[in-house]
Amino acid sequence: MSDTEKAKPVNFIRAIAEQDLAEGRVAKIVTRFPPEPNGYLHIGHAKSICVNFGIAEEMGGECNLRFDDTNPTKEEQEYIDAIKEDVQWLGFEWAGEVRYASNYFDTFYEWALHLIKAGKAYVCHLSPEQAKEYRGWATEPGKPSPYRERSVEENLALFEKMRSGDCDEGECVLRANIDMASPNMNLRDPILYRIRKQTHHQTGDKWCIYPSYDFAHGQEDAIEGVTHSICTLEFADHRPLYEWLIDSLPVPSKPRQYEFGRLNINYTVTSKRKLKQLVDEGVVNGWNDPRMPTISGMRRRGYSATAIRNFCDSLAVAKTDGVVDMAQLEFFIRDDLNKSAPRAMAVLKPLKVVITNYPEDKVELLTTPMHPELDMGKRTLPFTREIYIDQADFKEEYSKKFKKKLTPGKRIRLRNAYVIEADSYDKNEAGEVIQINASLIADTLGKNPADEINPKGVVHWVSASHGKQATIRLYDRLFTVASPDKGEEDFLAHVNANSLTVIEGCWIEPDLANAANEQCFQFEREGYFVADRYEHTAAKPVFNMTIGLRDTWSND
Repeated sequence: MSDTEKAKPVNFIRAIAEQDLAEGRVAKIVTRFPPEPNGYLHIGHAKSICVNFGIAEEMGGECNLRFDDTNPTKEEQEYIDAIKEDVQWLGFEWAGEVRYASNYFDTFYEWALHLIKAGKAYVCHLSPEQAKEYRGWATEPGKPSPYRERSVEENLALFEKMRSGDCDEGECVLRANIDMASPNMNLRDPILYRIRKQTHHQTGDKWCIYPSYDFAHGQEDAIEGVTHSICTLEFADHRPLYEWLIDSLPVPSKPRQYEFGRLNINYTVTSKRKLKQLVDEGVVNGWNDPRMPTISGMRRRGYSATAIRNFCDSLAVAKTDGVVDMAQLEFFIRDDLNKSAPRAMAVLKPLKVVITNYPEDKVELLTTPMHPELDMGKRTLPFTREIYIDQADFKEEYSKKFKKKLTPGKRIRLRNAYVIEADSYDKNEAGEVIQINASLIADTLGKNPADEINPKGVVHWVSASHGKQATIRLYDRLFTVASPDKGEEDFLAHVNANSLTVIEGCWIEPDLANAANEQCFQFEREGYFVADRYEHTAAKPVFNMTIGLRDTWSND
């Protein structure tokens, strides 16, 4: 067993699956990942993906990708395409073809008829308000619908009217006949079918009645031969209904449902409804905005699939919910990028430096490693008379606080290049420093000055004549508080107004303009950045900040 396997946290579902295989209760582990295509996947789904696909992979089994597409009013092909892409980007492959709940609509309809004929389902004409009243409360039993005692023949005829489109939306539903006094609210005659006169993205206008998620879920598992149906804890109270339906129908197999704690991270929200609200109200620029906790957004921000999987694998698969500190995810992002991201230089707030004793037409091509510790090859840095450094790296007056900055009469080393000394500076009419006039200290490429007056600090730089201009987007956490959706207050009240800063006119090493989209770099002394997945071009480079070099939130 490898050190990584030894270090894996507890996973009680894996232990159950191992025992089921060992004792012959199942011949092969079959799991499934069943998203509803009503939004993009988020970091919580990433954990579920890793659990379902991971257990199947480890035990030589299979994992199905199945869309629970039972509600055409909220589902779109865009979401289906994005979900498939996200699963594959994370490095997983599903067994066989992509599956849909809608593949089984004919079977579900026949099974609804089976329940009606067995006296276990009936058509109910209570309005939603009346049904809520009849349902009772957690501490008070419900009361039977006045339509509960309809005959089998009448229910069959009414259900056919529902199917043929002769009933209006909301006029009636098909309900299971279970127990209106059950302490489990999910067993109080739950809805099995609703009327939805909507075109479905897979079946078109074939159907105007659609099964509920609870009715479809277990039956899909049974049809597909799923052995371990893994859900998050909110479905624990649904398990008795899951099992009731499995036991009441002529299903080809009998899967078992297991629940584990969902992944919650502070400083974010993972409710699809709230994520959609962020998109619809323009708080973010779409589902793949790099500030979003969606897999697509994290990918665009420069998070790698490896880092996300390592993070998910570090979490216990337990029977309790919990909140994970964002810093834990960020640790894995930094750890991965530190090993995989080549180094480069970018000046976000440029200040021109003219090296007055360097020839105007001279271009010196300096070479330096792409990574200080790993063999990633070398990169070329054009060194010229005029360069840019960051405004923050120059101070008009020397002080011990700024001893590592460039100041008049003081020296600084240019990263991977020479030592220079500031002689003077120019200001504009507003009193802003616009140019530094400096001298190059001879024979200091890779060496300290011969006069032993050594520089106190090192700054990054870019050639003013050979560098390229770029747009750089700086990202911070989307919310200013750890629990933005806690309590009664509107979560939008906690949106971080400074979560995005767009800087135009930045200067980057010339080769960065040709970076591949989604290629990540460490911009030295600035942080980790990625060439934007959609907008970066050689003519108009665009880089997104992935994460800073260090955690700036840890003391909050």
